[in-house]
Amino acid sequence: MAISDWPEAERPREKLIEKGAAALSDAELLAIFLRTGVTGVSAVELARNLLLHFGSLTKLCTANLQEFSALPGMGPAKFAQLQAVMEMAKRALAEEFKCGDIMDSPQSVRNYLRLSLGSKPYEVFAGIFLDARHRTIITEELFNGTLTQASVYPREIVKRALYHNAAAMIFAHNHPSGTAEPSRADEILTQSLKQALALVDIKVLDHFVIGSDEVVSFAERGLI
Repeated sequence: MAISDWPEAERPREKLIEKGAAALSDAELLAIFLRTGVTGVSAVELARNLLLHFGSLTKLCTANLQEFSALPGMGPAKFAQLQAVMEMAKRALAEEFKCGDIMDSPQSVRNYLRLSLGSKPYEVFAGIFLDARHRTIITEELFNGTLTQASVYPREIVKRALYHNAAAMIFAHNHPSGTAEPSRADEILTQSLKQALALVDIKVLDHFVIGSDEVVSFAERGLI
C-alpha cells in the first residue's frame, strides 16, 4: 500500500506537521527524507529496510558512497542530499554554542561532537579553544590516528592554545570501535594535558569520548 493510501494521521509528513519531528520514529523521519519508495515498496518500508541493513540510523548516515549506493533505490543523488543534511545539522549545532558560554549548552556540544567525530573510521583527537567567558574561539582536529589510537603531543596543544589566546579548552576524541568508555590511557593523557596547560594558565574543562551511540564526559565522571 502506498503512503498516500494510509490514514492521514499515520502519514509521516502529516504526523510531523501535527505532532513535531520528535514524535516520529527513525524509519518515519528517513521516509520523509527519501520521499518515495521503489516498485512495490513504500518509502517507510524502504526506510525500515535501510535501517535493518545498516543496523542503526547513525551507521546509515555515516556510510560511504559505495555502501550507500549498493542498495536498491539509493544512489549518488540521495547520498549527496544526506551528506548535505548532515553538514547543515553540524553547522547549526556549531552556531548554537559559538556565541554564548559553551557550558550553558552541553547537549549541543555533545551533538556537534557526535556528528563531527562519530562517523570517522579512524581515531581523531580534537580541541575546542575557548576565551575567558567560555565562548568558542575555534574547534580544530589536532591529531589523526589509526582505528585504535592517535598519538597526542601536549607540547603541540599548548602551542595551539597560546596561538589562539585561549583561556580554556575542551578535548574530544572518538572510539571507532563504537564503545565510548574511556580507557586508562585516556585518563592519563587528560591529566597530562591538564597539567601542561595549567603551566600557561589555561583550564581544561572537559574531555568527551565519542562512541557510536554514546558520548561520555570526563567532567561528569569526576575524571577532571
